[in-house]
Amino acid sequence: MTPALELRHYGHANLPEIRQTLIDVHADVHADRMADDAFLRKFPWFVDHWGGSPGFSCVIAYDRGEPAGFSYGAPGTRGREWWREHLDPAPAKSRTFHFSELMVREQWRRTGTSERLHRALMDTRDEALATLLVDVTHPKVQALYESWGYRKVGEDQPFPDSPVFAVMLVDLPLP
Repeated sequence: MTPALELRHYGHANLPEIRQTLIDVHADVHADRMADDAFLRKFPWFVDHWGGSPGFSCVIAYDRGEPAGFSYGAPGTRGREWWREHLDPAPAKSRTFHFSELMVREQWRRTGTSERLHRALMDTRDEALATLLVDVTHPKVQALYESWGYRKVGEDQPFPDSPVFAVMLVDLPLP
């Protein structure tokens, strides 16, 4: 059953208002791994990094006032997109939205919440492409993104302590 969620859109100016919500949902989703995973503990830095972009866009799903999950990202810097080193030549239309995070708390998983958050975020974008990174040890997550139209174009490890990620790309607008 799909819960009756309220989807709220936020931008760069709203980061002070939503920052702790994002951090709390992340901590809840990864509670069993946070103590042993230094990369996961860096999440507040990533929130500040992405939220610091003037083009930052975020959607938070609420169920009766309780945050169920979120999605966010920001436009990529031309020439520094995640996919660029994996595609030669670059697509003719290459303005890219970097889809950084999608997180859904346990009780809202398998309810369509992930797809609703993704769609709500992507439907607001005017870039030609969206890209994301997904841990290669999570093939079910990669398959989910593939079912939404993304295709794997390569692999990358952006930080020495990060997992190896599949670099995935989709044309916008979504079908």
